[in-house]
Amino acid sequence: MKSILLIRHGQSTFNAHYEATGEDPGHFDARLTALGEKQAAATQQLLANEPIDLVITTPLTRAIQTGLGIFAERNLPFYITCRHRERLESSCDVGRSPSTLKADFPALAFDHLDEVWWHHEADVQAPFVTEPLTVFEQRVQAFRTWLKEHPATKVAVIGHGTFFHALTGHWMQNCEVQRWEPTP
Repeated sequence: MKSILLIRHGQSTFNAHYEATGEDPGHFDARLTALGEKQAAATQQLLANEPIDLVITTPLTRAIQTGLGIFAERNLPFYITCRHRERLESSCDVGRSPSTLKADFPALAFDHLDEVWWHHEADVQAPFVTEPLTVFEQRVQAFRTWLKEHPATKVAVIGHGTFFHALTGHWMQNCEVQRWEPTP
C-alpha cells in the first residue's frame, strides 16, 4: 500500500516579509529563515519513526532545505523534480539554474532539470510572469497521476502552499505534514 506524506516547506524569507508587510520583497528563490530551520528540525523529530523510502522535493531552495532538515540524517534518496513546483505568482517562485543549485547542494542531482525549469515566457522581459491558471491546473493533475504511478511506496513530498492547496483543497502551514492518497 502506498503511503504519501505531503510536507510544506518551512518559513522562508519571503513568507516572513510578506506576512509582516503584505508586499513582495523581491526574494528570488527564497531561503529558509531561522524559524523555518527550527520548523524543519521539529518536523524531523515528529517523523523520526515514519518509514520513508524516497524524498521528492522541488528545486526551490526552501523546499530542498526543508527536506534536508527533516531527512538528511536518515540517508534517504532524494529526487528533485519541478513537477510540483510552486505556481509562479511571486518573486520567491523564480528558481535558479541547475548548476547554481548543484554548487549549493553538491550531494543532490540536478542535471535532469532544464536550465530554466520554472514557468517563463521567452518573449517577456519582466523579472517574472505569473503562470496561467490553466497551465497550473494541468500541472497539478499531471503530478497527481505521476505520483500515483510512481513505484516508490513510502514517499515524502516536500512542496509549496498554493500547489498543495490545488492538490488537496487544504491550505497547509509551514512544515505542516498531511497524509495524502491520490484520487482520480
